[in-house]
Amino acid sequence: MAPFSILLLGGTGTIGRATAQALRAEGHHVTALIRPQADANLLLGCTVIRGNLPDAFPEAMIGIDAVVSCLASRTGAPQDAWAVDHAANSAALKAAVAAGVRHFTLLSAICVQKPLLEFQRAKLAFEAQLQAAPLNWTIVRPTAFFKSLSGQVPRVAKGQPFLVFGDGKLTACKPISDADLGRFLALTLTDPDKSNRILPIGGPGPAITPLDQAAMLERLTGQPVRIRHVPVALMHGIVGLLTALGTLSPRLRAKAQLARIGRYYATQPMLLWNPATQTFDADATPEFGSDRLEDHYAAMLRGEVADDRGAHAIF
Repeated sequence: MAPFSILLLGGTGTIGRATAQALRAEGHHVTALIRPQADANLLLGCTVIRGNLPDAFPEAMIGIDAVVSCLASRTGAPQDAWAVDHAANSAALKAAVAAGVRHFTLLSAICVQKPLLEFQRAKLAFEAQLQAAPLNWTIVRPTAFFKSLSGQVPRVAKGQPFLVFGDGKLTACKPISDADLGRFLALTLTDPDKSNRILPIGGPGPAITPLDQAAMLERLTGQPVRIRHVPVALMHGIVGLLTALGTLSPRLRAKAQLARIGRYYATQPMLLWNPATQTFDADATPEFGSDRLEDHYAAMLRGEVADDRGAHAIF
């Protein structure tokens, strides 16, 4: 198959950069639309266009075969989510349809299966628009990322306890590396079986709980890792207090929204939801790639990988 001309959105994030590398490795020509202040050095080998969203979309779509959007709000706060996860992607889709783009791949999230938060509703609203658009589409819903599960590596290395919510088994996931996810996103452009489908995806199994993460660090450091259990009731109390105070202060209202997001990720598994059994199903959660979280932890402990979580952190 001939290489495509790809417009990459959200390319300066860690997943965007990995996706750019994967697309280029497949021989595609990658154009990255980035904000005027963004660092173009993060996307070496790509054609870089600077512009403000959404004004830059129509011109950027000229000569493009497919769009890969890794756009996502940084914090998941409601205003940002509707502006980026929904409105920016909607503007990109409109421009893509007008320009005759053939395919649009969207990086979404597996957590939209149980939408309790505004950013999840914003993502779902755009997913619906994309599925109704007159072009081929793919929606990729990954499980947890390595970076979002790496915040406690430095504290454990210093001898501090590993924090878990509840019994440490509330959440489970099949985390996927940026590199493996980038390769999977690239495949959506050339594999007919991945066209016009919603594709949940995780890394190689089995599913991992927070207690499993602590055990990994114990093996890697060769030292006992202390576990500190944080009651889920404490999270409920924090959310309730901030929600009440938020009626008096916009700043505290925003903090309450972020606390709800933190509580969601601290209590909800990132696995495929089985509507028939009303449970999360680890065995049914698809797997892809070969990178494993324990190897990522080992690289962090050796100082080979930086903590690049950004907003993807609970701790």
